[in-house]
Amino acid sequence: MTVKIVNKSNNPLPNYQTLGSSGMDLLSNNEIEIIINPMERTLVPTGLFMEIPVGYEGQVRARSGLSIKNGITLVNCVGTIDSDYRGELRVPIINLGNEPFKISKGDRIAQLIITKYERVLWDQVDSVEETDRGTGGFGSTGV
Repeated sequence: MTVKIVNKSNNPLPNYQTLGSSGMDLLSNNEIEIIINPMERTLVPTGLFMEIPVGYEGQVRARSGLSIKNGITLVNCVGTIDSDYRGELRVPIINLGNEPFKISKGDRIAQLIITKYERVLWDQVDSVEETDRGTGGFGSTGV
């Protein structure tokens, strides 16, 4: 699958770091250094504009290293880029850590996954099939 992309930054295009990588690193495109204090959030520009084919979506996810080492994650956990969105890809980042966090131009700030999805048709009924689990949730299976 090919995705059309416009890169208005001087950064390289997102790419897979290893053969087994499902995500591509997204790099920041901020002209001035961004400091995110604890519990602050901001939108970080990437300079990327893409044309994702219908039937696919972009998923923006936190980088695990930034999350565990610095408490840096995404405001919305996983961001969705719909196939009809044509604006700049900007990443909503929050600092859940205890120290201010600095983002310089070109820093790896998140990862991007392009994935296929299915659209559903609803079949409104009066009841759904019973299962052994039933209505148990939120840890009811012992995990």
